Amino acid sequence: MWLVWGIGVFAYVVGVLHRTSFGVAGLSAADRFSVSPSLLSSFVVLQVIVYAGMQIPAGVLLDRIGSRRMIAAGALIMGSAQITLALTDSLPVAVAARALVGVGDALTFVSVLRLVPHWFSPRRVPIVSQLTGLLGQLGQVLSAVPFLILLNGPGWTFAFGSAAALGLLALVLVLAFVRDRPDGGAVTAEPQSASLRSTLASIVAVWRRPGTRLGFFSHMGTQFSITVFALLWGVPYLTSAQGLSASTAGALLTVSVLSAVASGIVLGLLTGRYPMRRSWLVLAIMISNATMWAIVLALPGPAPLWLLVLLVVVISVGGPGSVIGFDYARTFNPSANLGTAQGMVNIGGFSASLLVIAAIGWILDAAGGYSFDAFRLAMLAQFPVWIVAIIGVLSTRRETRKVLAAEGIHPHTMREVRDRIRGR
Repeated sequence: MWLVWGIGVFAYVVGVLHRTSFGVAGLSAADRFSVSPSLLSSFVVLQVIVYAGMQIPAGVLLDRIGSRRMIAAGALIMGSAQITLALTDSLPVAVAARALVGVGDALTFVSVLRLVPHWFSPRRVPIVSQLTGLLGQLGQVLSAVPFLILLNGPGWTFAFGSAAALGLLALVLVLAFVRDRPDGGAVTAEPQSASLRSTLASIVAVWRRPGTRLGFFSHMGTQFSITVFALLWGVPYLTSAQGLSASTAGALLTVSVLSAVASGIVLGLLTGRYPMRRSWLVLAIMISNATMWAIVLALPGPAPLWLLVLLVVVISVGGPGSVIGFDYARTFNPSANLGTAQGMVNIGGFSASLLVIAAIGWILDAAGGYSFDAFRLAMLAQFPVWIVAIIGVLSTRRETRKVLAAEGIHPHTMREVRDRIRGR
């Protein structure tokens, strides 16, 4: 049980390393490929577009073929993409490689998450799901510390080649140890599920459930800021705009992971104990993220280090906070559609991330490059997303509570919602 889950989590850790490695290598990539800020952002924008666009197909495939084959395919695709990136000097080839990272990444997290209800008792599912997301963020530590050391030491090819080797190791371990279910059986699709019409009908039905949309907007507003920071613009912002050294910027990314782990434990306990108050946690995370960025961006010059640490700590809570969106997907969808629902929720944060990543690149270009003033203006691109997400959460929360009320479950009736979250 724990071995299967642990191998799955390891594959996800390596996937997060692949996802975030380009963020710490952003300025090196700008030099290697001689690209402007907007072109640099196109690497990650395409990666995230592909990732977000693959979420529903990945969810549908997951419901049909199971976690083992999905995780293995993701590891193979990402490992191949990273070794390509390690060896190429061609800009188009490098962009295509990052797009493939997005494909493999899309196959991984929801597939690892799907292992949890098959291998653990219903009572353990919420906390193990939260641990899955938290431990996966160790991949960001790998990109912020050892990967960055290799990048600044042996160089680009060795650093990305090492990341690719870890991906191939994950592939071997998944094929050797991971099974979809404890009985060893594989997930197989029912014949009628292969119908395009029934697949589309299922996707529409999942989206129409207000709980799915509540998860979508919750994920959107909590996850995107730390994703934008970790995937591309965090290290350039800290070094070019705030004047920190590369090692200090890497240390702050490590602080980000530690903050996510600590806050994730607290959020896991709170969401399990107060399931009808999950939306308030989501709203609090969004408002705190926006407030911290407003404080830092309002300063006329670089912020003191303690304030930057506080900024990183606060926005990092958005990572585990976004897992609440998957709780909504699990609560309000039958198990047969869980992969599709989780894929839809995952689109929320990553679609917002790609828009903000691209907007920051465009604004930096228009404002003259990686200066303090340019970054100060570019980071304002985050605020419209918070506005949309907050409105979305408030409106879909109202619809979701109407559905619960129709089923005889009211905001002060906690036990029924806890049982639903636990999968009873």
